[in-house]
Amino acid sequence: MSKTTISVSEFEPEFIAGLATIFEEKIPFNRVLGLKITQLRPERVVARIDMKPELVGHFVHNRLHGGVISAGLDAIGGLAVMAAIGARHMTETAAQRLQRFGKLGTIDLRIDYLRPGISAHFELRAQVLRLGSRVASTRMEFLGADGKLLSSGAAAYIVS
Repeated sequence: MSKTTISVSEFEPEFIAGLATIFEEKIPFNRVLGLKITQLRPERVVARIDMKPELVGHFVHNRLHGGVISAGLDAIGGLAVMAAIGARHMTETAAQRLQRFGKLGTIDLRIDYLRPGISAHFELRAQVLRLGSRVASTRMEFLGADGKLLSSGAAAYIVS
């Protein structure tokens, strides 16, 4: 029995708006970080964090706290999994697909800090490497405003 795959290049506006509400508003810590989705596609998601005094980890150098980087990469990895799950179930309505994220949780997270987090804003990118029936694997990047890679990450998420 062959598995049917659906090629999705864009999500409908209702799904995008619903996922943005979940990610940016309903998760309080994402609000604290100031995470904002800038691109939501089935194969890749991108978000932004603007630097603000509450996120400083080293006051002398005005450097971003490592926990902000770790939490941001974890969040964007989770968002990538949500997008991949949404793309996998395109035969369902947007509302039905938005109900599928209740059991999503991080089970493994690795962050490599490559450069100091000094920038006016930061871009976070993620893609799903594998979406299984129970576990999803992701790769994430944390970049400065100049496009330089500051940190990278890999994570596994429980999806069922």
